[in-house]
Amino acid sequence: MDWDFIAGHVNYWMFIVLMMTGLYIVVSSGNLVKKIVGLNIFQVAVFMLYISIGKITGGTAPIFPSDRQGHLEIDPTIVYSNPLPHVLILTAIVVGVATTSLGLALIIRIREEFDTIESDDLVKIEQQLTSADNKEHGEAMGGMA
Repeated sequence: MDWDFIAGHVNYWMFIVLMMTGLYIVVSSGNLVKKIVGLNIFQVAVFMLYISIGKITGGTAPIFPSDRQGHLEIDPTIVYSNPLPHVLILTAIVVGVATTSLGLALIIRIREEFDTIESDDLVKIEQQLTSADNKEHGEAMGGMA
């Protein structure tokens, strides 16, 4: 690989770096807010990939002129960029913001209920609640409450 190849594909290298960074944060962190941040970094990497794929060097917006009768005058020598990836990414950004806000709202409720946002602590609390529930209702459920 030479320097021109690396510099010419910098958007793809950034995609790889951001995706692996986001994945590492999600996997390594026990804090739920950090997991949401990692998912958002991962999501931005995917956005960059799709936008990079949709960009055509020298391409223009696919706006076709029309004559007075309403017929399109399409010039086959002009290179047009595909707008579909950009439209899909705009939709994905809106969905990403909505899911991030829902995730943060759930984290707030978890913090209010259990007084922690660390996943290891939440697992311990869940085991304690399950054990207490088994002691209370175990006989009625065959010990499988």
